Amino acid sequence: MEVVSATIDPAIKSSSGLTILAQRCWREVDQQIDTFLVAGGMEIWTGADQPDLLPWIREQAKSARRFGSICTGAFVLAEAGLLTHRRVTTHWYFCQLLQKSYPDLVVDSEPIFIRDGTLYTSAGVTSGIDLAVSLVEEDLGMDIALRIARSLVLFLRRSAGQNQFSTALAFQESSRIPLRELPIYVLERLRDPLTVEELAHRVSMSVRNFSRLFVQEFGVTPAVFVEKLRLETARRLVEESSRSLDQIAADCGLGSIDSLIRAFVKAFHNTPAQLRKSAKRR
Repeated sequence: MEVVSATIDPAIKSSSGLTILAQRCWREVDQQIDTFLVAGGMEIWTGADQPDLLPWIREQAKSARRFGSICTGAFVLAEAGLLTHRRVTTHWYFCQLLQKSYPDLVVDSEPIFIRDGTLYTSAGVTSGIDLAVSLVEEDLGMDIALRIARSLVLFLRRSAGQNQFSTALAFQESSRIPLRELPIYVLERLRDPLTVEELAHRVSMSVRNFSRLFVQEFGVTPAVFVEKLRLETARRLVEESSRSLDQIAADCGLGSIDSLIRAFVKAFHNTPAQLRKSAKRR
């Protein structure tokens, strides 16, 4: 992992006054890059004032396994001609400017990050963390990604194309601290039965008190909540991964493919195959 400076000076002073020390200048990079990301900030910079830099960026994007941008780094990729006719995002505040400056782009201001083939663009600041955790999940699996999210005290690994992971993030508004850990606990054990008794034991409550408090706080029963998390996770895996449908059904605790299809039609009014096909067109 390296931070590379766009200038000869390795000291990068941010708008907040914090200085980041890069390992080297881009001109000194001579090895193959696996994942190439361009970071941005609140001051728009396109790299147009450095004519030698943009061809280098184009070459790295071409040879890297994947490439992308954090926040307004999308402007640099756009200036390099790497986003033409691609669906991309950036910080919501700059989406209109990005679209106006580069009309050949398809700028979507809603998602926290977008994957388009080997291209990844993310929205503002902390969405870069969501993107990073997503890349870890691609390489090492969902279990490792969830453990990293927990170790970083992230509330939840949010999915590409979504404003938020609504069912689980509803817990953030709760004043009941013991309940806040449940979404991560459930997501790490979707294969398991996850009975009300188990969840109540997890937060050290009686089943009766837990069930009453849960419905009072969130308006649904624990069973409905678990089912929603199973379906949301299954939908994300259908749309963003290449896992087979029977593997997704098993990983999410939804049983057989037939059960998965019935659940999707009921919840999303589409089959898993239809949703995966639609996601590939985006």
